[in-house]
Amino acid sequence: MKHSFVLTGGGTGGHIFPALAVAQVLRDRGHRILFIGTREGMESRLVPEAGYDMEFIRSGALNRVGLRQQLQTAFQLPFGVLAASGILRQFRPRAVFSMGGFVAGPVILATSVGRIPLIVMEPNAVPGFANRVAARYVYRALLGFEVTRKWFPPSKSEVTGLPVRPEFFALERKSSGEFTVLITGGSRGSRTLNRASRESWPLFRSSGAPIRIIHQTGTAEYEVLAGEFRRVGLPGEVAPFIRDMANAFRQADVIIGRAGAGAVNEIAAARMASVLVPFPFAANDHQRRNAEVMVEAGAARMVLDSELTGQRLFEEIERLRANPAAIEAMRACVKQFAKPGAAERAADVLEGAASF
Repeated sequence: MKHSFVLTGGGTGGHIFPALAVAQVLRDRGHRILFIGTREGMESRLVPEAGYDMEFIRSGALNRVGLRQQLQTAFQLPFGVLAASGILRQFRPRAVFSMGGFVAGPVILATSVGRIPLIVMEPNAVPGFANRVAARYVYRALLGFEVTRKWFPPSKSEVTGLPVRPEFFALERKSSGEFTVLITGGSRGSRTLNRASRESWPLFRSSGAPIRIIHQTGTAEYEVLAGEFRRVGLPGEVAPFIRDMANAFRQADVIIGRAGAGAVNEIAAARMASVLVPFPFAANDHQRRNAEVMVEAGAARMVLDSELTGQRLFEEIERLRANPAAIEAMRACVKQFAKPGAAERAADVLEGAASF
């Protein structure tokens, strides 16, 4: 039987790409899909580009923002819930899937009012605000880490991992070529990683290290960094946004990046060695906890944002380049976090809720 489902969650690629992976499975099974998002988030571009219908509501952040933003969000919340409720009444989904992010709050509340089964995916070690609120009445919570189960009813939670595009699981291991480092601060870039990377380029140049750099900068600082990279003359490329991230992984020996759920799950799926630099202002410091779980398992290294300089980045990369055994050890350990089939499992749960 074919059903209608609503998917929500957005703001950054870390929320959107996993939801799109679930949507793809549902669409392939013949179901009808609608996304709910905001016009300000990246979902407003990425979801229509993927060929899905989308409705927009207004919503804002509450966690780790100033008082003015909190008041504005509180003012918008009832209107967001009303708008989401209207969309749900019109579309009549059999279940709702939430990836989190501030857009999810009004939709989650609207599902409660409308008594629609809610499936949440919490990929971080510490749940986001919206998912903590929803924890008591979810139909099912799909988790990224075992340590997260304590936040949800045991009978309603399971560890599935985060949906990762299948091309990451299918990557063939790099066997030759220059030692290549992929530096990415996420879809919007990272000022800290951009600065440290830029500071490290002259160090690599003067050392004569045989290294190639691929760097995703985000759009804000791309022009300046691209010009500086050309001036230094290192092998590699600088891009504002890497659309084919799996191909970038395929070329890399080591990943330097943030520790958002999407990043760590892609690293695990591709069985990559990494140095994680948690974003210090992430809600509930969840990126640091994600990184700590990986480090405790021997699957990654971590450098705090406040400690990352060009010199430190240069030293971390050179330490790994000179020690292939350390890279192999991380690759062996990170496999335990790879969870193929997460998107399919999420689709199964949604279909089960639809028949409930």
